[in-house]
Amino acid sequence: MEINLEAIVVYISILFTGLTAGLCFTWTNAVTPGLGQLNDLGYLQAFQQMNRSIINPLFILVFFGPLISHGLTIYLKFQNADNVFWIYVAAAALFILGVLFVTIFKNVPLNTILDGTDLANISSEDLKALRQKFETPWNQWHLVRTVCSIASFALLLYGLLLNNQTI
Repeated sequence: MEINLEAIVVYISILFTGLTAGLCFTWTNAVTPGLGQLNDLGYLQAFQQMNRSIINPLFILVFFGPLISHGLTIYLKFQNADNVFWIYVAAAALFILGVLFVTIFKNVPLNTILDGTDLANISSEDLKALRQKFETPWNQWHLVRTVCSIASFALLLYGLLLNNQTI
């Protein structure tokens, strides 16, 4: 197998997309169901702290890295466009639209509302209302991210197999 720039960029796309898919899958299948068992204050406090903690340089690199690596993969593959090119385009579209755009335009605005709330100084009725406003839409949009990140990851692996490259 020849290691060239295209192969390296595809591997980086697979790595970052796979890490994001794993994060989304774990969050969907373990974190949010566990948080869902907490009372309103506990749920909102835990979510608020996790949202604050997750924004760090390593997370930003892994989560937003595919924007660059998918784009570069498509650019490099475009020179010899074939069926694999279109698989990579689909993987990029799923990730950019279904993960990044959903995050930026759906989940982050909900996180911002939660982050701007002083949970220690609101009534139990307001806590319940905030949780109702936050929990279901956040989880529904996160499920979109989970499905799209897993599908993008699977397409990248399929493209790699079709390209007769191995990891």
